[in-house]
Amino acid sequence: MMDVREPIAEYKHVHLSVEEYLAFEREATEKHEYYKGEVFAMSGASRRHNIISTNLIFQLVSRLKGKPCRPFGSDMRLHIPQNTLFTYPDISVYCGEVETIFDDNALQPVVIIEILSPSTKNYDRGEKFKLYRDIPSLKEYILIDTESISIEVFRLNATRHWELEEYNSADEQLAMPALNLSVPIREIYDGTKLLA
Repeated sequence: MMDVREPIAEYKHVHLSVEEYLAFEREATEKHEYYKGEVFAMSGASRRHNIISTNLIFQLVSRLKGKPCRPFGSDMRLHIPQNTLFTYPDISVYCGEVETIFDDNALQPVVIIEILSPSTKNYDRGEKFKLYRDIPSLKEYILIDTESISIEVFRLNATRHWELEEYNSADEQLAMPALNLSVPIREIYDGTKLLA
């Protein structure tokens, strides 16, 4: 499998404009990130990754019903004009009317959730988080492990510094103050065979 940050072969030495990338992506059968003119293939998701994603979206939809915020899955493409990134977060939550650019590329999520895989976890924790921090509206960035019960939550505090909180027990509740809700971690990992 191609490394998540290796440019796709046909564009390895060619820089694309945003318009060229979007045209390419409309015809593509797989998803690709775009950053500073380069196009990167995104890796596929495991069964456990999909279980966690489905569980969490279900929990968010039910807890946000009647509220102005809405979760979206990995088909919602996010654009960050401040650094040029186009990407597909596993789950993103938008509050109010979803602002878009270049047709249907979403801007300004409040919460982003990435479900970690062995091939993406270093990128998600490092370079990708650095790029996400350019989003003015972002208040929480959540990383969910697929190999153990482990969740890392980065929250923007009152002085606009990112603070880390970690969860390592199925008996805890994942707090999301930006959305004024919490989700039992047991419900997030239900069906993954990771629960004792």
